[in-house]
Amino acid sequence: MSEVTLTIDDKEVKAKEGMTILEAAQEAGFDIPTLCHHDKLAPYGGCRLCTVEVNDGRRTRLVTSCVYQVKDGITVKTESEKVIKIRKLLLELLWARAPGVQALRDYGIKYGIDRTKFDIGPTCCILCGQCVRYCAEVKKKNALGFVGRGIRRQVMFFPEIAAEECPKCGECFSICPTGVLPSNYALTQLPGFTFPTRFLG
Repeated sequence: MSEVTLTIDDKEVKAKEGMTILEAAQEAGFDIPTLCHHDKLAPYGGCRLCTVEVNDGRRTRLVTSCVYQVKDGITVKTESEKVIKIRKLLLELLWARAPGVQALRDYGIKYGIDRTKFDIGPTCCILCGQCVRYCAEVKKKNALGFVGRGIRRQVMFFPEIAAEECPKCGECFSICPTGVLPSNYALTQLPGFTFPTRFLG
């Protein structure tokens, strides 16, 4: 596989063709925040926290680094004024959905955010889709998925599949970046369903 050369925050970086900017940056030691990226899952671009500014010689634009592939000669800024502005906005939105999540608090400290101006009913779910994608891509079971649109969008277990598959798995609980899979209560309320206590943190 051939290599490409790009510049990240004034540092020349070599990366394999086909890698994403996020992968290349992480390999080169740059810390780009992300909550929806997982090494076992296909790139998704759900949380958008990994947004960076890219110049390809013709124009400059904001892109989601976990899905944008590296290109020879591009220049990437991971902490430009535009990037920080959008990142702060995204953090406030996520904070409103999932207050108390340690990862968001850590990022909040980094970017000077300790509250949110958005009035959104907290759900503890940031809709990163890691649980949904893990079940579909890794386990091949599709026991849960997204339902609803807009502010009503949420993750739900599908009882007819979950009742059969989830008691012997539970792996999606451990990869949830908020620390709690909000659908676990609904799942445990299924008639006759007993979920292993080790997954009910």
